[in-house]
This record gives sequence, C-alpha cells and structure tokens, in this order.
Amino acid sequence: MRYNSIFDIIGPVMVGPSSSHTAGAARIGKTTRNIFGRVPTRAEITLYGSFAQTYRGHGTDLALVGGILNLNANDENIVRSFQIAKDFGVEIIFKTVAEESDYHPNTARVCLSDSKGSLEVVGISVGGGKITITEIEGFKISLSGDSPTLLVFHHDRFGAIAKVAQVLACNEINIGHMEVARRSRGDQALMVIETDQDLTNETIKAVKRIDPEYRIALIIP
Repeated sequence: MRYNSIFDIIGPVMVGPSSSHTAGAARIGKTTRNIFGRVPTRAEITLYGSFAQTYRGHGTDLALVGGILNLNANDENIVRSFQIAKDFGVEIIFKTVAEESDYHPNTARVCLSDSKGSLEVVGISVGGGKITITEIEGFKISLSGDSPTLLVFHHDRFGAIAKVAQVLACNEINIGHMEVARRSRGDQALMVIETDQDLTNETIKAVKRIDPEYRIALIIP
C-alpha cells in the first residue's frame, strides 16, 4: 500500500484498539449510510475472515453500527452505538463467515433497509483506517472514499456518461477517477465519479435534471 503521510502509518484518531478493525469498520458503516442517505430501520451485517473471528473483542461491531448511525471513528458515542440504534428503532443483525473464502479477511457486507428500499455494500478495511468499497448493489467497483464521490444509478443508455461529465465540466468540477459498471447492455448501470472539488447542491441538482429517474448519492470524505 502507498502511504501519503506519516499519519497514514500511525493511524487515525479513533475510539477502539485497531485501526483496521475499528476505524476502518466505522468508515465502511458510515460510507454505506451516506449512500443510503437516511437512518435505516434494519441493518444486516455479514462479517468475513478476521472480522468474523475477532469482531466483538476489537469493537468492530460497535464501529460498524456507529458508522451506520453516521458517527465518526473518533466519536466516543461509538461505544454506545447498539443502545443508540435501539433508541432510533434500528434493528441490528450480525452474521459471520469465519472460514476461509474468496473475500479479504477484513470484509463486511452491509445491507440497510427501510420501507422505502434497501442498499447492499461490500467494504474492506485495508489498514490505517483506510477502506475500499468493492461492491455496491452487486456492481463490482473499487472506491476508497478519500475524495468527494458522486454515484449515479441509471439505465445504460447512449450519451448518459457524456451528459453527466458535461454538467461537471460546466460547474468547473474536475474528474479525478471514474468507473462505470452495468448488469448487462441496456440494463441498470452505475457511474462512480471521484472529483477534485467538492460537489455543491446545485451541481447535484443539475445532474438530477438530466433524467428524473437517476438515483444519486454523494460520498463526502
């Protein structure tokens, strides 16, 4: 892994004993919550490998739930995340797959749902509080969440990507990295656009005006 500063090696300011099992887990939960966009009524979390074996001792469960509740890794309320979830009426379910699998050993699959819909995200904690989101709603991607990121769920149609890129260009937003995934030709698709500048509400609204059927989410680092 390439580190940008000494703070990446030391690790983040956090509540908990492990940057990978606590701070990274909190970021996975919070990123999923950001994409979902609201407080869920149910959170089903499946842990794999090392996460599954040590999650209670390392506070991984507290961190994931805290992130889902929109708490940062250094928020002392993370230790009370289960009680806070109960207060908000959020049902929490944990499942574990401790045996070896094709998944990275620090992987969490988070499914949030309420009466309006559901969202499934797979994230990996890669150390130092850093994460990689590898799946969103079954779409295979690679997302760090270190930059402002625009997610556009849409139908695979001619010109869709170009129109979104044009809106960003007109608002002086530079695309640092972009991935596109689709289920099949003409089917559901996903744009993942990491930008060098913050995305304003006006820019988001301009993207939404391209097609009212677009479902848009914003990840703020």
